[in-house]
Amino acid sequence: MTDNYDVPYMERTRIYYEAQGYTTPYQWAHYDDAPFRALTKPLTKSRVSVVTTAMPDTLQGRAERKLYSNSSTSAPDSMFTLGLSWHDTVTHTRDVGSFLPIEALLAIQAEGGIGGLAPNFYSAPTAYSQRQTVNEHAPAILDCMKSEEVDVAILVPL
Repeated sequence: MTDNYDVPYMERTRIYYEAQGYTTPYQWAHYDDAPFRALTKPLTKSRVSVVTTAMPDTLQGRAERKLYSNSSTSAPDSMFTLGLSWHDTVTHTRDVGSFLPIEALLAIQAEGGIGGLAPNFYSAPTAYSQRQTVNEHAPAILDCMKSEEVDVAILVPL
């Protein structure tokens, strides 16, 4: 017999949103036009960065969910993931490499599979405000990636 581990995250999000005092039900983001585009050069010549919703495992990262820039020179031993919702019976966040592929990307870079790993990866907070995500966090990350000449962003939400 197989156990069903479906996570009713949409309903849990609606309940959480309501518990925060919002009177309008949570509206899930949807877009008619996705802001993606084809690569303009091969991956072997592209600079890659990562965006995750996990926060740095630091005093500040544990206390304040905000946008962080983190060094990509090596993978952190841990990331702060408490407060994020997942089914903890079937998944966990103890294996940083399972949700933050810095070491894997460094290995791929060493083998010539990507042009390079950007100097930083980014922690973007899981926000219940689409306005804040679209108008503040995403443009800030885009500006940082442009300054680091990033060609490819890997998005890893938890």
